[in-house]
Amino acid sequence: MSTTTDKPQPVVEPAALRAWAEGRTIYIELHDGWIVGFPADRFRLLKAASEEQLAKVQLELNGYALRWEDLDEDLTVPGVVAGRFQSPLAWPCNQLLETNRRIAQRRGGMACGARGRICYLCTT
Repeated sequence: MSTTTDKPQPVVEPAALRAWAEGRTIYIELHDGWIVGFPADRFRLLKAASEEQLAKVQLELNGYALRWEDLDEDLTVPGVVAGRFQSPLAWPCNQLLETNRRIAQRRGGMACGARGRICYLCTT
């Protein structure tokens, strides 16, 4: 039996629990367990940054924003999850997915480390 409701369901925007950089890839772990990775080169200021500068990513606004103080750069987590980037993807998405898988395997996880799911960016 199927049930429906007339009540509108609230839209919950994604928020991050943590953020980190590995090489030139930025990762965020979302509240629902998904891990999303994206190339820093998709944003002009991050593309010009060193790996040391990228590693200084911080969460702000209760997990709704990423901040690089030294670079004076801010990104919204919902914008990243939605794929709103400044620059086109420099490599095929399947290469990004394979990079995510390798990193997840080192950590004992599966595709993108998110309970066997594939990250939002790799499915678009």
